[in-house]
Amino acid sequence: MYPYHNKIKQRIQNNELTGYEYVDTYKQISPCLVLYFSTEPKTRPIRQHRFDEYEIILKESMKVK
Repeated sequence: MYPYHNKIKQRIQNNELTGYEYVDTYKQISPCLVLYFSTEPKTRPIRQHRFDEYEIILKESMKVK
């Protein structure tokens, strides 16, 4: 199994995250948190049940910048 969330968290730690937004629908995921990165793959969708986890990670990453 591809370690999807582990890779995303590693990319955030590596300062590859350029932005994020909450959208109503993204590729049949509704609602969705879309993360934008400077390297490929440029976008990564996060499902609603992971929102709380990623909000903490995003707040921490913004403190570092």
